[in-house]
Amino acid sequence: MNQVSVININSPFLDQKPGTSGLRKSTLKFQEEHYLEVFIEAILQSLEDLKGSTLVVGGDGRYGNIEAIEKIVQICIAHKVQKVIVPKYGLLSTPATSHLIRKENAIGGIILSASHNPGGIDGDFGVKLNISNGGPAPEIITNKIFKASQLLTSYKICKIQLPDFSEYGTYPYDETTLEIIDGLTDYSNLMEKIFDFDQISDFLKKDFSLIFDAMNAVTGPYAKNIFVEKMGLAPDCVMNGNPLKDFGGLHPDPNLTYASHLADLLLNKKSYSFGAACDGDGDRNMILGSGCFVNPSDSLAVITANTKCVPGYKDGITGVARSMPTSSAVDNVARALNIPCFETPTGWKFFGNLLDSNLITLCGEESFGTGSNHVREKDGLWAVLYWLQVLAEKKCSVSDLMQNHWKQFGRNYYSRHDYEAIPSNIANQIFGNLTSMLENLKGNSFAGHLVKVADNFSYLDPVDNSISENQGLRLVLDDNSRVIVRLSGTGTKGATLRLYFEKFFNPQQNLSLNPQIALKPLINDLDALLNISKLTQMETPTVIT
Repeated sequence: MNQVSVININSPFLDQKPGTSGLRKSTLKFQEEHYLEVFIEAILQSLEDLKGSTLVVGGDGRYGNIEAIEKIVQICIAHKVQKVIVPKYGLLSTPATSHLIRKENAIGGIILSASHNPGGIDGDFGVKLNISNGGPAPEIITNKIFKASQLLTSYKICKIQLPDFSEYGTYPYDETTLEIIDGLTDYSNLMEKIFDFDQISDFLKKDFSLIFDAMNAVTGPYAKNIFVEKMGLAPDCVMNGNPLKDFGGLHPDPNLTYASHLADLLLNKKSYSFGAACDGDGDRNMILGSGCFVNPSDSLAVITANTKCVPGYKDGITGVARSMPTSSAVDNVARALNIPCFETPTGWKFFGNLLDSNLITLCGEESFGTGSNHVREKDGLWAVLYWLQVLAEKKCSVSDLMQNHWKQFGRNYYSRHDYEAIPSNIANQIFGNLTSMLENLKGNSFAGHLVKVADNFSYLDPVDNSISENQGLRLVLDDNSRVIVRLSGTGTKGATLRLYFEKFFNPQQNLSLNPQIALKPLINDLDALLNISKLTQMETPTVIT
């Protein structure tokens, strides 16, 4: 019988409030004595019926990943969780975790990741709970976790020697069984059910060159398994393919700023026909063609418009959803297909109810995330394979596909401007200034048009009738152009101010403008209204997408 220890702490931790993406803090914060253990205790106390349950545990391989898994397994043993499933080396992408939870009928999964945030001892760490449907824990559960963490003065743990997670195997510990599994096969098998690997492989071997950037993060092994082992492509089609604790110094956020090395290969040197990248935990993606960057909002629209090209969706889709800040490009497609299109707050959990109720099949957001009903998370590699399947079916370039799409549906010129790590008081001041102006802006002139909507977005969930308020400030003009202002909650240093700009051009208008030019009146008027450049002391945003 293994001895269970009760570890007392001097006082509760009061800063363990999970956000949309779980609890994210600096790596050093999670290294503090008892900090991780208390949060895991709070999670387990918030789950019901632990006895007889299965829990999946894995992460993106960042600094502290294996050590955290060891502690979590020891705490699970103390709580008599019946089965704990851990992948070899502790590596499991977020979408693969979602799939595994669903496949194993698990009570949930604990994902160790700070997603697209930098890793290493000086970077960030994170812990997220996904529930039995495979999706992120809803607010009712995260509030429960936070409440528990504020009261905890002790936690239970069984400090026993565990295997080093480098070999497959089954290990019994009293009432708990630890299973160390292959974290790749289940996921790649799922992808093979959705896509035609042979067709994609044949296309890629016929003068259509692929480069995939794993950014030294978790998708490297998955990409090698799919593209090299299953499709027979050359190993060098995967770059930065070995997961590293600090991501090799890269900021694992697949956008034009942080994946500039990839962007240079595609946009400037035009060295490949197709390029793609995924983030730290594998749920985000960036799509590039030779000389062509695909805006994530456009990516969702293209995916929705081309379901007939993909075996897994040939029978049609029930509907589509996008987050409110995402451009309405997909709305144009949904109208043409005569399917519902839902507008939700930011956060993948809001798509879960719609997916579980079969109201939608596809969903996505502007922050480089797209997904479908195959899991309950956004899925970076799935999106890459989807694009390759469409291109293989249509036998065209990325640029041609985009041009043809805009000629059919029109183009939503769109851009996101991120001001990262600015002082929180400045971010709050800018946000507060616009909040106070909203009531008086309606009916006034902005960027040559009248403001018809000025509000703080709220969402009524059509499934459970819950209401989510204060989801982002919106200005909608009389030509349906939009300006949106939000504060992001995914960073750990200062605050991130996010600005979104959108303007629709019909198929008869100029579809080949630089988005920054097409959106310039909106960008300039918002800066003038809120003094953003002056208050942030930044002439340009940190990231423009």
